[in-house]
Amino acid sequence: MKINHTFRYILLIAFSLSLNSCKDFLDVQPQSSVSDDQTIVDEASAKTATRGMYRQLASDSYYGSLFQSIGYLSGDNIVWTGSQSIIQDFINHDVKSDNGNIATVWSGIYETINRANHIIAKVPLVTDDSFTEAERNALLGEAYFVRGLCYFDLARTWGGVQIVLTPTVSATDKNGIKRSSLADTYAQVLADLTKAETLLTNTTNRYRATQKTARALLARYYLYQENWAQAEAYADKVIGDTDYELVKPYSAFFSNQAVATKESVFELAYSSTYTNGHRTYWQPPANGGTRQWAPNTTFISLVSDENVGGNRSALIAKTTAGLWYGNMYYRSPATDPAFVIRIAELYLIRSEARAHQDKLADALDDLNAIRDRAGLSDSPAQTQEEILLAIENERRLEFAFEPHRWFDLVRTHRVEAVLGVTNTNKYVLPIPITEVTVDESLEQNTGY
Repeated sequence: MKINHTFRYILLIAFSLSLNSCKDFLDVQPQSSVSDDQTIVDEASAKTATRGMYRQLASDSYYGSLFQSIGYLSGDNIVWTGSQSIIQDFINHDVKSDNGNIATVWSGIYETINRANHIIAKVPLVTDDSFTEAERNALLGEAYFVRGLCYFDLARTWGGVQIVLTPTVSATDKNGIKRSSLADTYAQVLADLTKAETLLTNTTNRYRATQKTARALLARYYLYQENWAQAEAYADKVIGDTDYELVKPYSAFFSNQAVATKESVFELAYSSTYTNGHRTYWQPPANGGTRQWAPNTTFISLVSDENVGGNRSALIAKTTAGLWYGNMYYRSPATDPAFVIRIAELYLIRSEARAHQDKLADALDDLNAIRDRAGLSDSPAQTQEEILLAIENERRLEFAFEPHRWFDLVRTHRVEAVLGVTNTNKYVLPIPITEVTVDESLEQNTGY
C-alpha cells in the first residue's frame, strides 16, 4: 500500500528523533544555501549556492557524521555502547529498511546532489558581465566534483541508484526514475569527475574542489574498478605534488587544533555555529560527549601495540574511570574537520595498484612510507599476497575512524573471510522504506 508524501516525512522525522543526539539530522537547510529557480541570478548568488552545496556535503546526514559512521561501524574496529539497536544493526550487518540512519543519509546525499544540479543547470545561464568564464567554470567544476562524490558514495553503499541530473523542487520529483545498474551509476561518477577535472583549475585548496581534488577521487574510483594502471597514474599525480605530504607524527593532521595541513587533499570545515556531529558520538560524558560508539578491544590491542599501531595510538584515549574512546574528534566547540581525502590514502591506493601489477618493490615503497610515518619499521611482506594483506591491515588502522574499512572489505571480496558475513545481499544496504513505499518504480535491494 502507498503512503502519501506527508506521512513519508513523518516517518523520517520519527526515525531520526529516535537517535540519541542533540542535533536535528533533518535540518539540512544551511543559512548560506539557495535552491529555488529565482536565486542563482548573478555571480554572487552562484557563489552563495556553491557554499550551500558544501554545507550540505558537511551536514550531519552526510560527511558530518552519519554517512561516515556507516563505513566504520560496519567494519571490525567499533563497539556500540548505547541502548538502541539502530547502530548495533550496522555492527551486526542486519540493517533493516526502516533504519532511521539510512533514511537520513539517503536523503542527505540526494539533497547534496540536488544542490549540485541547481548549480550545473543555472550557472551557465547567468548573464553577469563581472562573472568571468574562469570563475564560472570553477563553480561548475566544483558542482560536478561534488555530484560525482555523491554518486560514488551511493553506489558503494546501495549499489545502482536513481540517477538524477536536473534540479528538483520536492523529494518526490525523482519518483518514477528507475534504478540504474551499478555499472551505469559508476559510469556517471566517472563522467562527473572527468568533467570536473577539465573545468577546475590546477590549484591547491583543501576545503574546495580543484583539479587536484578531482584527480585524487579519480584514483579512488579506479581502485574500486580494479583498473590498477589508472589508479596508480592518478594517485601518482597527487603524490607528486609538493603541496601534499605525510605529516609526522600520525596525529599531526588532527591533533593540537590542526586544520588544513599538507596531509589533507580535501576536508570539510566547521565552526562554532556549525559544528561537526562526530565529536558528540566519540567523546565520553566526562568530556561532554555521549560515547555512543567506541573502539573495541581488538582495535585497542592492535593500535596500542607499538609494533603494529606505532604512533597511531593517538587515535584512542582513556578516561580516569577506564573508558576507552576515539579521540580524532575532540574539539570544544566541535569544529573538527571531516577528512574526505588524505594523502595517506593516495599512497595506499598506489601501493595496492602497484602490487596488483606485480610492481612489488614499488608497492612496498609506498606501504613503508605509511609505516614510517606511523613510527614503524619496513613491512616484512614479500609476495604479492603478503603485500596486499599488509596494505589491508594498514588501511584498517590508518583510516579506523574514517569511512573506509567496510567498503574496503567489500571491494576486495574479503567480507566473509574477515567478518564472517556470508550473505552477499548484506554487502549493500536496503533502500529506505520511506523511499520504496512512495515510489513504486524504486526496486528494493535483493534480500530486504
